[in-house]
Amino acid sequence: MTKSVVAIALALASLISLSACANTANGLAKDGREAGNALDVSTHRILKAGAN
Repeated sequence: MTKSVVAIALALASLISLSACANTANGLAKDGREAGNALDVSTHRILKAGAN
């Protein structure tokens, strides 16, 4: 009985850890997209200011 309890606890801990990693990966991807968009906007502003 104790082996099954340990196995269940280990499985739950693994699932929690994996879901935390997925949230981190999604957050990093979102930050990367936002940084790319900010860079595009700033580049367009600089080019527009230089064109005047």
